[in-house]
Amino acid sequence: MDVGRAWLITTLAGAVLTVLAFAVRSWTSTLVVGMLGLAALVPMATTSHDGAAANHTAAVTTLALHIVGAAVWLGGLVLLVVLRASTTPQRMAHVLPRYSTIALIAFVVVAVSGYARAALGLGSWEALLSAYGVIIVGKAGSLLAVGLLGAVYRRRLIARAGETAAARTFWSLIALELAFMGIASGAAAALARTAPPVGDVPIADPSPAEQLTGSPLPPELGIAQWFTVWEIDLLWLLVCGFALFFYLAGVVRLHRRGDAWPIFRTISWCAGILLLFWVASGPVAAYENYLFSVHMVGHMLLTMAIPLLLVPGAPVTLAARAIRKRDDGTRGGREWILWAVHSPVARVLTNPIVAAALFVGSLWVFYYTDIFRWALYDHLGHLWMIAHFVITGYLFVLSLIGIDPVPYRLPYAFRLILLIGVMAMHAFFGISIMMQSGLMVADWFGAMGRTWGPTPLEDQYIGGGVAWSVGEIPTLILAIAVAIQWSRSDDRAQRRRDRHVDRVGDDELDAYNARLATLADRDSRLEAGPGPRVTPPVNRRG
Repeated sequence: MDVGRAWLITTLAGAVLTVLAFAVRSWTSTLVVGMLGLAALVPMATTSHDGAAANHTAAVTTLALHIVGAAVWLGGLVLLVVLRASTTPQRMAHVLPRYSTIALIAFVVVAVSGYARAALGLGSWEALLSAYGVIIVGKAGSLLAVGLLGAVYRRRLIARAGETAAARTFWSLIALELAFMGIASGAAAALARTAPPVGDVPIADPSPAEQLTGSPLPPELGIAQWFTVWEIDLLWLLVCGFALFFYLAGVVRLHRRGDAWPIFRTISWCAGILLLFWVASGPVAAYENYLFSVHMVGHMLLTMAIPLLLVPGAPVTLAARAIRKRDDGTRGGREWILWAVHSPVARVLTNPIVAAALFVGSLWVFYYTDIFRWALYDHLGHLWMIAHFVITGYLFVLSLIGIDPVPYRLPYAFRLILLIGVMAMHAFFGISIMMQSGLMVADWFGAMGRTWGPTPLEDQYIGGGVAWSVGEIPTLILAIAVAIQWSRSDDRAQRRRDRHVDRVGDDELDAYNARLATLADRDSRLEAGPGPRVTPPVNRRG
């Protein structure tokens, strides 16, 4: 994106957000405005790097995350100062820990993205001796100082937030944190004006693959490459890292409180997140732009295997139990999660029929429209593709075997019928790809110029086979899980009935037993034979 267009978008977004900030009042609209504010920061990140550079996508991603993290961090600090002047010390005792958590997350994002951007610019450890490297070291030291300051902030200030005597400590720490932020910002400005040892140099005489993807053609895909090739996506690295950290933190909090959490759920969630990272940043990410079959492997894992691992982890149930409930009228993590789960949109999306339609319909709409082309040519489309496949797969699996509560679930028999229908549509989708006589997105997969692997049309045929055969394995596992849950549900229902009978008795069973006893008594009398015959008196008239 050129600088003029980026500034225009940013200026218009700033004007709109300024008006909305004064206009909105509800919690939901405030959330929407906040998300729009973060999105408005992204266009400027696209202007600092040459679009023809080999590391353009990675550089834009790291800079966007760096800007967003710094904006949240600094904006929260400014808001903290404003609130300090207009609220009571007791109120600040609630606000400070919440900001401290947000600031810690923002600090991690800023530090990791800054390190990644430095690695792109340095290229080697020897480059640390250059002017660019010296500035990087200074900026890293500033960030480390701010991180240590945050630790002091958490220990000393938050513990005394409700005391009036803590005012001097508050302002001194605010001043120090702003000073270190200024040093880090100055270092960032200096970096922007200093040529890095490995800059955004356009690729000279690029190959067809480099022209399309912005990266050199990788070596031929073999068994070793499935374990050694990585193409780290910083966004998914942070998403997966935070998903693991907060889940494990919730489990630890439950155990410290004396509550149990099944180890199987923890293992399942961790395995799903690690598999997501492997798909988004491993060999699948490195080769899916060149081989349609690898792209289809990634699709099957994203939409079927990963949700099959994540759903049994029951993250909503864990969050509802582990996150502290707020009692001051504000919304925290627990309140926002429960709001999202019980919103009208969630009720529609978690409906089994809607979830199945999204799951199956996404296959056809994505691959037989220009959305597939968008996901190949634009990194934003690629990010959307990963998120969409995981979410639609998660909703479908949740509607069938989920532990987290949903408004409605089909009876088990109908769940199996629905799953069989989905399996049939899924197989038909794979066959339809195998029967294609032309290439899908031929100007991409047919123009790579690679000299290894199957031909593009043969590779597409293999991808259809993956969707038809390999993609059915998670579905079969899902069917087995539904059957097991059905069996366990019948056992639980029978145990509940037995406990109820033990407590209050069973009138129906008692009546049935009494009738059996009556019938048995009558049968015993009949078997004993008739008694002495008594001749009835004869009534004579005369």
